[in-house]
This record gives sequence, C-alpha cells and structure tokens, in this order.
Amino acid sequence: MKKADTSLKVIAYQAILDGIINGEYQAKQIINEQELVEKFGFSKSPIREALATLCNEGVIRNLPRYGYEVIQLTKEDIIEILNYRFIIEGGFLRETYENITEEQLKKLQELAILCKEPVDDPWVHWERNSEFHLTLLSYSQNEYAWTQLKKSMEILKRAYVQFYRDKWRENLIKREYHDAILKAIKVRDIENAIEYLKKELMDF
Repeated sequence: MKKADTSLKVIAYQAILDGIINGEYQAKQIINEQELVEKFGFSKSPIREALATLCNEGVIRNLPRYGYEVIQLTKEDIIEILNYRFIIEGGFLRETYENITEEQLKKLQELAILCKEPVDDPWVHWERNSEFHLTLLSYSQNEYAWTQLKKSMEILKRAYVQFYRDKWRENLIKREYHDAILKAIKVRDIENAIEYLKKELMDF
C-alpha cells in the first residue's frame, strides 16, 4: 500500500471509530463498504484496510456479502474487562506503591484535580480519568501492561455509549476516588488504596 493510501486508511479508521463512539453507528448496525467509499470519496483499498483493522480489534465483524456489523458488547464483557483492569492495576500498584515518588504523586494529584473540574463535554472527564489510571500504571514501567490497559479503556468507552445511549451525558458522572487512592498511597496503606481502586472500577 502506498503512503498516501496508508494515510487515507488512518483517516477512515478514525472516522468510523469516532462514528461508533458518538452513536452515528450503533450496536448491531451494518456498515456498508460502498457507502463509506461514497461518503469519504476514497478508493476501496483504504476503506477496506480500515474495516479490516477494526475487525481485528473486535470493534466490528465481517459478514461476507452483507457488510460489517458493529459488535454489541454485553454486560458480561464489561464485567470481565473491569475484573481484568482490577487485577492489572491492583497488582502493579501493590508491586510499585512503595517506590512512587513525591514528584509522581504530585503529577497524579494534578490529574485528580483536573478530573474534578466541571466540563460541558463528559468525554473530557472520561479522558482525564483514563490519563490518571494510565499514569499510575506507567510507574510500574511495564509498557505491555500500559498498552493493554489503554485498550481495555477504549473498549469500555464503546460499551458505555452502547448501554447509556439515550442518557449517557447524564450518567457519565464523576466518581471521585482518586484523592482517597492517593492519600492511601502517600501513607503506604496499600490495602486501602486497592480497596478504593476496586470501588471506582465497580462503579462503572
């Protein structure tokens, strides 16, 4: 694939994914390749590549001779992802909490403050909350775990839209456990830190 085609693929990929996040394409809806070609004015190649990538990521599934279906996430999917997050985040926190520096705690506190600021766009809060958790995990210096956590959060974002489509703005509320987590870390109380982490995740 030529470089220009690669760039068009990235544009199409992001536009389709954004469409799923913002509700343009709903769960179980069929996305038609030809309609996307006409919509974006691209050739079939970058559109097809973008759709293939989304299939590989579990966002859509290919239905031969029919189109691409937006995958419906289930409550069981969400529970599994949240349990996975707790094991990953809690496990690495238990391993690294004693080595978290004052400077790192300060960075986390700044992010916690941002999470409490009122915003018109609920997704701004979502991204700030994600950054808090990703930053905390980054102190483990395990790049693979960080990448997997980021992917988990991206799936949960799609799940939230699917389950609260009609009132997602009202339901994406601020659940502030960050200060309690940081306070516990600061005094090296790992059990309380992990307990507050669990409460935040289970509040999804």
